Amino acid sequence: MDPMTQSAQISSSQGLADGQNSAAKESKLSVKDLIHWRDPKKSGVVFGLSLLLLLSLAAFSFISVASYLLLALLCVTITFRIYKSVVQAVQKSSDGHPFKTLIEKDVSIPPETFRKHVDSSLTHINRALKQMSRLFLVEDLVDSLKLAVVMWLFTYVGAVFNGITILILADILLFAVPPVYEKNKTQIDQYIDVIRTQINTTMKFPGGGRRGKKKGPPP
Repeated sequence: MDPMTQSAQISSSQGLADGQNSAAKESKLSVKDLIHWRDPKKSGVVFGLSLLLLLSLAAFSFISVASYLLLALLCVTITFRIYKSVVQAVQKSSDGHPFKTLIEKDVSIPPETFRKHVDSSLTHINRALKQMSRLFLVEDLVDSLKLAVVMWLFTYVGAVFNGITILILADILLFAVPPVYEKNKTQIDQYIDVIRTQINTTMKFPGGGRRGKKKGPPP
C-alpha cells in the first residue's frame, strides 16, 4: 500500500470518528438544554413523562405506580416476544431471540464508576452534615435564626400543599420559566431592578415615604 492511499484511509477513518463523536454529542442533551427546550421533542417527552409520573403518584401509592409501570413494560416485551416467535414460525426463519443483542449487552456497573459516584455522594453528604451541625448547634446565631424562620414558613406551605403537589408545581415551573425568561430577558431584568430599588429604598426609610419639610408658624 502506497503512502498516499494509507494517509487517505487514515484521514477518512479520523473523519468518520469525528463525525460519530459529534453526532453522539448532539444526541445527548444536558438538563439545561432540556429545560430551555433546545430540542422541543425531547423536552416535551421528558416533561410529559415526568408530569404523568407525578400525577400518578398523587393519585396512587408509589408501590401501585411502580407495579403498573413494570407490568406495562412486561406486557410489551412478552407481546413482542410472542409476535416475533409467530412470525419466525410462519416464515420458517431462524432469526433467534428478538432481544438477543440486549441480553448479551453488559449492563453491569464497573467498580471504578461505582466508587466514583460513591465518593462524590459522600462528599456532598459530609458537607450537608457539617452545615446541619453548624446550624442546629448555633455556631452562628443569625444563620440559625434564618433557618428557624424558613422552617416556620414551610409549616404553612405544608399545611396548604403536600409533597407531591409541590413537586408537580416545581416540575411545571422548571419547564415553563426558563423559556419565558429567555424570550423576555430584557423586560424581566428591568422589572427586577425596579423591585430591587424599591426594596432598598424601603429598607433605608422604614416609614416608606419622604421626610416632609417642617412648616413654620402661620404668619
